[in-house]
Amino acid sequence: MPTNGVNQALKLQFGLINYENRYLTAEAFGFKVNASGTSMKKKQIWTLEQDEQDGQVVFLRSHLGRYLASDKDGKIICGAEKPDPECRFLIVPQSDGRWALQSEPYLRYFGGSADYLSCFAQVIGEQELWAVHLALHPQASLLSVARKRYAHLSASDGEISVDSNIPWGVDSLVTLVYLDGKYSLKTCDSRFLSNDGKLVKENNNMTCFTLELKSGKLAFKDCDGKYLAPMGPTGTLRSGRCSKPGKDELFDLEESHPQVVFQAANKRFVSVKQGVSISANQDVETDMETFQMEIDKESKKALFRTNGGSYWTLVTHGEIQSTAKEVEINTMFDIEWRGQRVALKASNGKYVCTKKNGQLSAISDAVGDDELFLMKLINRPMLILRGENGFVCHHKNSNTLDANRSVYDIFSLIFNDGAYIIKSVNGKFWYVSSNGLVCSDGEKSENFFLEFLEHGRVAIKGSNGKYLRGDQGGTLMCDGVSVDASSLWEY
Repeated sequence: MPTNGVNQALKLQFGLINYENRYLTAEAFGFKVNASGTSMKKKQIWTLEQDEQDGQVVFLRSHLGRYLASDKDGKIICGAEKPDPECRFLIVPQSDGRWALQSEPYLRYFGGSADYLSCFAQVIGEQELWAVHLALHPQASLLSVARKRYAHLSASDGEISVDSNIPWGVDSLVTLVYLDGKYSLKTCDSRFLSNDGKLVKENNNMTCFTLELKSGKLAFKDCDGKYLAPMGPTGTLRSGRCSKPGKDELFDLEESHPQVVFQAANKRFVSVKQGVSISANQDVETDMETFQMEIDKESKKALFRTNGGSYWTLVTHGEIQSTAKEVEINTMFDIEWRGQRVALKASNGKYVCTKKNGQLSAISDAVGDDELFLMKLINRPMLILRGENGFVCHHKNSNTLDANRSVYDIFSLIFNDGAYIIKSVNGKFWYVSSNGLVCSDGEKSENFFLEFLEHGRVAIKGSNGKYLRGDQGGTLMCDGVSVDASSLWEY
């Protein structure tokens, strides 16, 4: 865990686009590199790593885990398993947001086209400039490095405020929208942040920012060359006076975990309002009834964090309390996905049930009504799906969906009694055709079921009982019999 934030900071992964609008590509054969990719797929994704001693020096790691290097003659290869001296580069940001990459040992610049890439230019020309296209999932939490506070939509003030201790609830979700080398920040109610701090409905020049990197942190530069920073007591996010990014202008993107609300068989919401014991006894959803679901990477079990930062844990006599400060065996729960409801199994092997007084206890051997919960995801009103081959996007000429694109469409996710309805950009609904194709032009809605099976990934089941997956041709199908890499989605 990073010391400054509550969640993991995202590793910066991106595509690099040259002056001919082609992506830097790492081929699997012979560790060759070219600039021939027309879109950002696996081979076009690079991870930025920084030198521990010298924060200015960066290493570029390919999808094969090999490092980009240049020798003294400017020859480029990407075969090093560990970063050696020839893998050391400096980023030289340009005013238009593009980067020049300079070999640190030889001081020459990297560029070229197609198969003719070299690192021999002594000055920066058009061929040595690269646009940066972030490859990470575009929905995240935004942390101010200086204030150690999170950005959230403050609807009453009509602004993004940077004053949250934790990224809690739907208001803390920020979506990065990429267009022509620039980024916009979109709030959960689908408005864009303008450089004067106002939120507007349409994307325009004032809502577009170029992304700059400084010691692994992000800075957002506006159309006038000024940088976004939190201002005043509530940390209103807007452009300041600085034309160079200092600590105030730096941000981390952190992964945004799913946050959920549980409703028990007694129709009341599970809450920590009454102290440490976890009980289904509330009639309204507030932060006290919202829990962050963190899937453990190793065991794939679920942890539930309260807005006070503690975890649900199993205590004596099977009772569930919110007293754990650290992750341990008793804070892990198995989720059983039962269509529109879920059942939770604690570390004692018993199911969690709702007792007559509303208290949650893991004392049941089998699942009946009292062991079933309605679980509602609250912090993804806008759904962006990324699979193993790319993002889900409308197909240009038909009603199907592609699952292998480097650009994404934003869909609406609507909760429906334990299931979800997915709505397209055009206001029509997703449905599954008789041959298993996912179509995006339905007049009436159809239920889909979300199963949070892995850290950062969800499986989506159709009403036909099959899972969504991208097929070989890149089309989104709903015909997966079991869950594998092709049917897990970053969301």
